[in-house]
Amino acid sequence: MIIESQFKPVWWLRNRHVQTIWQKVDRYKLNCPVEEQRLELPDGDFIDLAWTSKPTEDDSRPIVMVLHGLEGSIDSTYAKGMMNAIRDKGWIGVLMHFRGCSKEINRNHRLYHSGETQDISFVSQWLMEQYPQQSLACIGFSLGANALVKFLGETPNNAFTASVAICPPLDLAASAKRIRQGFSWVYQKYLLDMMKATFSRKILRSDLSHLVQIEREQLDKIRTLEAFDDAVTAPLHGFKNAQDYYNKCSGKQFLRYIQRPTLILHAKDDPFLSATCIPSSKELSHRVTYELSEFGGHVGYVNGESPLKVEYWLEQRSLQYIANHLTGV
Repeated sequence: MIIESQFKPVWWLRNRHVQTIWQKVDRYKLNCPVEEQRLELPDGDFIDLAWTSKPTEDDSRPIVMVLHGLEGSIDSTYAKGMMNAIRDKGWIGVLMHFRGCSKEINRNHRLYHSGETQDISFVSQWLMEQYPQQSLACIGFSLGANALVKFLGETPNNAFTASVAICPPLDLAASAKRIRQGFSWVYQKYLLDMMKATFSRKILRSDLSHLVQIEREQLDKIRTLEAFDDAVTAPLHGFKNAQDYYNKCSGKQFLRYIQRPTLILHAKDDPFLSATCIPSSKELSHRVTYELSEFGGHVGYVNGESPLKVEYWLEQRSLQYIANHLTGV
């Protein structure tokens, strides 16, 4: 089902880049106290979780699992904002760090990517087994949103009562090209610098020469996300090349298989996404609500009468959708 978005920003917030950047500037001092927990994985690696507060005995509060975006973490402003909103709602938030994205680089050779669903499956199953009396939902941002969509399509009978995918790059190949265009190259450089730094930390800990054939000088010369995915992401995770990775992991092809209530939020002016990320009604399962707005940027959706008084509609809409599908809330 495709619906018209109720997000209608005031005139001074109708620029895609203002929407995309505003939260990071406005909330740069945002505090989000969390409790950390490490889960050991069957393959010898680990996942680090960040809780708003761990469930107590006989706790009945809903748990919302949060998936961050590319090179994100609990320190990302959008993640802190959502975790605080979950806390203020009286619920429990738990952010899952993708491998290599927490304070410590992961042990195994692999890192994470836009189609990473194995760890989402493990953590959601662990949460369901540990806290069977509590409802479980999920919110994903950007890369995490695409991975969430893929997981929901691959695993129709999953642990989530409801899910929200925020700005997922459902066509990875087209999005990799879009982020090279116009002012968006600034975002590409910002993300690419962080990706290079993470991989550099990784090769200091592990010998990856049998998987990734790249020298430090070659890494420094990479200028696009697609080139990085071709040289690093794809071979590190068993894909033939960037195109093979994009073809297999783009979330759009999984939308029709989703069987749990899912909200997808996109903005037409998102500087990260191409028009091909927008699905048709025929590509959607009947359990998917697709909400497309004219404005919103990438993980923005900021509104308010003045710069001194803004509200983050994204958090309100996401939690409202989840609440509508939880019993006893």
